[in-house]
Amino acid sequence: MPAAATELAAAPPWRTIELPSGRSLRVRDSGPLAADPGKPAVVLLHGWSVNADLNWCRSYEALGRVSRIIAWDHHGHGQHGFRGRRRFSLEGCADDAAEVIAALGVDSVVVVGYSMGGAVAQLLARRHPGLVEGLVLCATATRFAESSREKRDHRVMSFLAPFALFFPGLMWKLVERITESRGGALGIGDPEFDAWANQEVKSGQLHRILEAGGALGDFDSSSWVGDLAVPTAVVSFTEDTVVAPFRQEALVAALSDPTIFEVPADHVGCTTQPNLFVPALLRAQAAVSQP
Repeated sequence: MPAAATELAAAPPWRTIELPSGRSLRVRDSGPLAADPGKPAVVLLHGWSVNADLNWCRSYEALGRVSRIIAWDHHGHGQHGFRGRRRFSLEGCADDAAEVIAALGVDSVVVVGYSMGGAVAQLLARRHPGLVEGLVLCATATRFAESSREKRDHRVMSFLAPFALFFPGLMWKLVERITESRGGALGIGDPEFDAWANQEVKSGQLHRILEAGGALGDFDSSSWVGDLAVPTAVVSFTEDTVVAPFRQEALVAALSDPTIFEVPADHVGCTTQPNLFVPALLRAQAAVSQP
């Protein structure tokens, strides 16, 4: 598809790696920088319902000029995410990330997490602290559901997950409705891009995506995220209608001495406003990298 070819022209190549657990996984890996092979790699963790390419397609080129880039699709997301009987969990995604880092033999990484990927990044730094040199948390929070209505919505997604195996059309409409109601649709008004984005989202396993929605409702790092002993930067989105600015402010307040970069964009600013997001992302990555 022309849109995919255009958006992914600067993407790192795919490679299949064998993980310590015996599983295989396709990852995008640009390889060590020829000019600075010892520089920390940047691990990119994408958000809920999308995949690595949708989340990062407009960031790959700029990041790849200054760092080694490693990205993959989370469990059940995109066409390359893990399949199998294991139920989706954020902790499982964090452990998957640790396995990828080990399999690639990378000594130090800066972990960039976007929305749901920010929750995974926090858990990775907590569960595998020796692997993470720096954290960049984008459009994310310590909690994604606080009110009774929000918690109910996330529980409903988890409850409906098994039905997605039998009524996929109906369940996809539910996900689209939830996403659009919260301002998170990836459409940018370009028919080719929007068609490609829709195809990439639907290449994932819907029941796992719904399980992931339920897991986000249970996530709460507010009591421990401040104890993470790692340099952290926050890229906050001041016009976000999915992860509201007050949630991102609560994350900043809970962290220990974070560096803050504000982006006047909505939740999908990574694709709709890369001219604002990418420069902030580069500054955040530089801020947490050891000299």
